[in-house]
Amino acid sequence: MATKPPAGDPVQDAPQVAPPKHAAAGLPAIGYTALVAQQQMGAVRATRTLLKVNQKDGFDCPGCAWPEGDKRHVAEFCENGAKAVAEEATLRRVTPDFFAAHPLSDLAGRSGYWLGQQGRITQPMYLPEGADRYEAVTWERAFEILAEELKALDSPDEALFYTSGRTSNEAAFLLQLFAREFGTNNLPDCSNMCHESSGSALTETIGIGKGSVSLEDLHQADLIIVAGQNPGTNHPRMLSALEEAKRAGAKIISVNPLPEAGMERFKNPQTAKGLALGGQKLNDLFLQIRIGGDQALFRLLNKLIVETEGAVDELFVREHTHGYEEFAAAARAADWDETLAATGLTRAEIEQALSMALASRRTIVCWAMGLTQHKHAVATIREVVNFLLLRGNIGRTGAGVCPVRGHSNVQGDRTMGIFERPAPAFLDALEKEFGFAPPRHHGYDVVRSIEALRDGKAKVFFAMGGNFVGATPDTEVTEAAMRRASLTVHVSTKLNRSHAVTGRRALILPTLGRTDKDVQKSGKQFVTVEDSMGLVHSSRGNLKPASPHLLSEPAIVARLARATLGAGSTVEWEEFEKDYATIRDRIARVVPGFEDFNARVAKPGGFRLPHAPRDERRFPTATGKANFTAAPVEYPTVPEGRLLLQTLRSHDQYNTTIYGLDDRYRGIKGGRRVVLVNPEDGRELGFTDGSYADLVSEWKDGVERRAPGFRVVYYPTTRGCAAAYYPETNVLVPLDSTADTSNTPASKSVIVRLEQSATV
Repeated sequence: MATKPPAGDPVQDAPQVAPPKHAAAGLPAIGYTALVAQQQMGAVRATRTLLKVNQKDGFDCPGCAWPEGDKRHVAEFCENGAKAVAEEATLRRVTPDFFAAHPLSDLAGRSGYWLGQQGRITQPMYLPEGADRYEAVTWERAFEILAEELKALDSPDEALFYTSGRTSNEAAFLLQLFAREFGTNNLPDCSNMCHESSGSALTETIGIGKGSVSLEDLHQADLIIVAGQNPGTNHPRMLSALEEAKRAGAKIISVNPLPEAGMERFKNPQTAKGLALGGQKLNDLFLQIRIGGDQALFRLLNKLIVETEGAVDELFVREHTHGYEEFAAAARAADWDETLAATGLTRAEIEQALSMALASRRTIVCWAMGLTQHKHAVATIREVVNFLLLRGNIGRTGAGVCPVRGHSNVQGDRTMGIFERPAPAFLDALEKEFGFAPPRHHGYDVVRSIEALRDGKAKVFFAMGGNFVGATPDTEVTEAAMRRASLTVHVSTKLNRSHAVTGRRALILPTLGRTDKDVQKSGKQFVTVEDSMGLVHSSRGNLKPASPHLLSEPAIVARLARATLGAGSTVEWEEFEKDYATIRDRIARVVPGFEDFNARVAKPGGFRLPHAPRDERRFPTATGKANFTAAPVEYPTVPEGRLLLQTLRSHDQYNTTIYGLDDRYRGIKGGRRVVLVNPEDGRELGFTDGSYADLVSEWKDGVERRAPGFRVVYYPTTRGCAAAYYPETNVLVPLDSTADTSNTPASKSVIVRLEQSATV
């Protein structure tokens, strides 16, 4: 039987610190996986559940979007995936009695870790205006409350419909369909906070906002560059793909302000070599770059390629690209001294990277939020595309762009139409299929949604999953904005901070998880997801639901639509709830690439969506070719006595879900309020290893944003740079500090000063 959740919040202000590790996974990963599974699920339930993770007849891991190969291991999951499954399949329950015992004021004072450890929510809960406790409510009453609020709005654009990346294709399609029939494109999603910069840059340069590589391409690459990404913590199954690539002869360069244990050495827990023989060294070159210096690095590499005789693939450039001459002129102007200052690298390191790039015929660049969450993020990713185009490395086996996505269906949600700026062709297809005229004006993304709530322009907030309050920037501003709403609604499996920061009224609507069986009137259902590389496959839960009072996400949207739109709707909402195959039939007629959806997804492993640049070397851009770009080089400049802070995850978390208080690979145990600082910077600033500091961000608005009580940890970071965990440091990220074009919060480049802490 699983253990009880923690009774009180553990002390988090006195973490133990040890030297960082130089290898990832191995026996410790197996041991910790077994421990967490036992604590949350019990041995029998854990075994039965974990053996279905990422299997062709099982359910998709609710963690990251890394793809599976055709041949699956018996244990096709990583340590963090097992944690995600254990948290969802837990035997712990949050009942109405729990809410009676814990008023809102109590929940608001709890940590995210404690809230998440309480277990699965079992019934719909309602917080009346002026009340301090949630109370149980029927589903019928919950939908009445929500429909009343929506109908009372002066405009449909006063409603916001947020989507987490765990939402299935079917539920996402229904949510955008309802929002647009209701009359708004206010469909912010977690892409707005993570890979929006990737989509913006790739759509402009290659014509499709997705990566161009497959898992098999990684295995066949000559050179893989991993920039701004921590695979050992955030995408551990990627390490297996890199290991296979190394065995086939690939070279690997990692570009990161922090050393990353998984990139140093991977001890594959599924092989004898990984467990007993020391594992596989992955890095061939580690470029320990200054935060935000990536655009300058790739620009200089591009200059050197352009100036090297025979290095440019002139046939590819001539036949498949546009804008080369303007780009080449900008590249030739790149300056060595400026680049060395921007990157913190040496000339020898950059020359070694160039040599490896020139020796490679098939090159892949992978990246994550370390590239996407800066003011100049879109320009940086465009420069990465320039780097690949120069040598014909898009549309070639073993080569291409590889943005590594987070949540398991964040890419699929966007494919299904969760986007505040929908393409006219998508809206045309919706109108033709469903017989109503969807709105054409753009809606609010995440940052603009917060501004709309703050300014009284939005009044109802509806979230399909996620932890909006915990994930978004400028915490105090965001929380004040949420409290101005007339109604906040969260479709959730477990508690998080967002349930404690509410509008005047609030609803919690408990839903099925990926691990749960989903039975509707037509029988047992499955849903589908799209992974980070464009493969669409089915997901079937195998566990008895945590409560008989849960509804699936598609059922919740269908019933909400019926309650709100009534007989005037042109959509067959009741049929969609009965049988998800009917949803897929309509997706097949609206979304390109999903033709004959039901038949194709019934095949084990699913199907791959078309990708014109990869499949045909055809680039559906405005010019009809892949576009070189020539943006000015930017990088953060930091005043003397200040540091440039990046927010990041610990190993014991996934996005804002905190599994525990340890960061094993970085040597942190029993706490999260730590700031990783280069020892020389720490001494210059007057902070000893183990002292405590308040982190205070500095922004042009002059507002003080403070995160108090962080232990200073001397760590091998790049000089002038620091790192600390989110969501604790989201308070430091100004709401209007965002990436150009994509409007993604610039959470990876926050200028901070350290002040002696008065709270510890």
